[in-house]
Amino acid sequence: MGRYVVRRLLQMIPVFIGATLLIFLMVNVMGDPIAGLCGDRQCDAATAAQLEKEFGLDKPVWQQYLTYMGNVFTGDFGTAFNGQKVTELMATAFPVTIRLTIVAILFEIVIGITLGVVTGLRRGKPVDTSVLMLTLVVISVPTFVTGLLLQLLLGVEWGWIKPSVSADATFSELIVPGLVLASVSLAYVTRLTRTSIAENRRSDYVRTAVAKGLPRRRVVIRHLLRNSLIPVITFIGTDIGALMGGAIVTERIFNIHGVGYQLYQGILRQNTQTVVGFVTVLVLVFLVANLLVDLLYAVLDPRIRYA
Repeated sequence: MGRYVVRRLLQMIPVFIGATLLIFLMVNVMGDPIAGLCGDRQCDAATAAQLEKEFGLDKPVWQQYLTYMGNVFTGDFGTAFNGQKVTELMATAFPVTIRLTIVAILFEIVIGITLGVVTGLRRGKPVDTSVLMLTLVVISVPTFVTGLLLQLLLGVEWGWIKPSVSADATFSELIVPGLVLASVSLAYVTRLTRTSIAENRRSDYVRTAVAKGLPRRRVVIRHLLRNSLIPVITFIGTDIGALMGGAIVTERIFNIHGVGYQLYQGILRQNTQTVVGFVTVLVLVFLVANLLVDLLYAVLDPRIRYA
């Protein structure tokens, strides 16, 4: 296990460098940071040259990347064009998005897996058909439509929630935004769990457990569900990074000042330091989440061993 973890950590290094290099090139080549910094009015040549020198934009792109990576390993993600440290923006944005992601993941685990188990055990029954149709509708409807409808109905028409989340962004305020953020993934988790449960019901180890006279509850939880969760855990693990990075729409709808909001502002203002800094952390989150998922395989299935 130890050697496997070390090998995976070493494999993460080129992936991390490649991903950050790609986003760095995309952000720096496809946009003009100075134009975004100057706003609607075009900067004069002297001001533009001074700004380029101040932010290191007068150097070649490869040299900018090496300087940036060197600073990252010391905990310096640069300075935004408004003079604020990117780490300060992260300190305020990431806690909010982490809370939102936790709520979304809980919805996926509790509701998605529960519905998947129920429909997988009752394949072909009316409840199975109803849930399949419901998940298909959820997958087909864009997230921004779901968010705006829930905001209008629950927040404006019925007054059950606040239409906009406050600056504190407590867990209670993030329940509906978390449901919106998790809606599509929740539907996929339900369908994936259902398929896995239905396939493993016909496995030999399940028949053996039933033949031994074990209680149905123990057969389902201890034998059937445990092995059926491997593909589901894989999906949820990869979805953690996707939820944090893909929260732009949800955070815009409910006025949540998290990672998605900061990324939107950075892209809108062509603030390269902000965009690259936040994406760098998201890459790390994605890599660590995948490593933890791989280690969970051995817990769910004792037959899996790491060399």
